[in-house]
Amino acid sequence: MDFYKVNVNGHDIQVADYPGDGETIIAIHGLTGTHRNMHHYAQRYKGRFRVIAVDLRGRGNSSGLDAEPSIFKHAEDIIGLIGKFGIRQPILIGHSMGAFISAIVASRLQSVQAVILLDGAAQMSEHQQAIVKPSLARLSKQYRSKADYVDEIKTIYSGLGISWNETLQETVEYEVGQTGGHWENKSEEAGILADFDSFYQFVPKEICPDIRCPVLLVYAKGNIGPMPPLFYLDDYADTQKFTEDLTVTVSDSNHYTMVFEERQEIFGAIDAFLAKTEQA
Repeated sequence: MDFYKVNVNGHDIQVADYPGDGETIIAIHGLTGTHRNMHHYAQRYKGRFRVIAVDLRGRGNSSGLDAEPSIFKHAEDIIGLIGKFGIRQPILIGHSMGAFISAIVASRLQSVQAVILLDGAAQMSEHQQAIVKPSLARLSKQYRSKADYVDEIKTIYSGLGISWNETLQETVEYEVGQTGGHWENKSEEAGILADFDSFYQFVPKEICPDIRCPVLLVYAKGNIGPMPPLFYLDDYADTQKFTEDLTVTVSDSNHYTMVFEERQEIFGAIDAFLAKTEQA
C-alpha cells in the first residue's frame, strides 16, 4: 500500500493506494471517519482491484474544509480525484456520508461503473439528529495524551456494540493529533456539523434518476447499542423507487459494525454484485 497526498482542486487529499489488477475502487468513509474506516473493504478487494481509500477534507491528513462545506463539495473532490488519476470506469464504495457522496458522484459522472452504498444515501429525518449530533462533542475536547483519547473512544464504541480490536485501535489513533500541548481530534466540530447538515440537501428523487450504473444498497438493520438503527428501511423508499438498477441486501450489522468488523454477509453480497457487474 502506498500512502501519499494528491492535489485536487487546489487541496491536498490523503490517499491510501492499494495495488490491484482490475478496475479502481474509490472507498469513501463516513462523517467523522478517515480512510482507516474502510480498512476491511480495502483488504478484501485489493489485488483483485486497485483500491484507493481517501481522507475527505477536514479529516485525517487531508486539507481543511471550506467555509461552507457540504457533501456536494466532497463529491467535487472525488470527481477531481478520479480525473487526476485518469480512472476510466471507477467503482465507488461509500459508507454513511461516503454513500451520499458516492450517489452524487455517480449522478454526475456517467463513467462510474458501479456504486456500493453502505447504509447511506437515504432520505434524512429528525431521527438521525438525535443519534449523530451528541456523538460529535468529542471533536472539540482536549486530551492530555493520545491514550486518553483512545480510552474515551473505546468506552463510547463499547456502548455502540462495537468490539475493540487492533485494527480499531490503529483507526482511532490516526484520528487524533497533538497541538498546543494537548491532543485533539484532527477534525473541527463546526465543519463536521455543517457536513452533516448538508445531508438534508440530498433529495433521492432528484439525484437517483441520474445514476445509470448498477447500485448495491447494503442496509444495516442492527440497533446501535441501546439506540435504534441510524436509518429505517422506509428512509430508503425514494432511493429504491428512483434508482434504475438497484439491488438491496439487508445486514444484521449496525451502522458502525458494518465497517469496524469483517462482515462476511456483506462481503458475500458485494462479491456477487461485482461479479454480476463484471459480466454485464
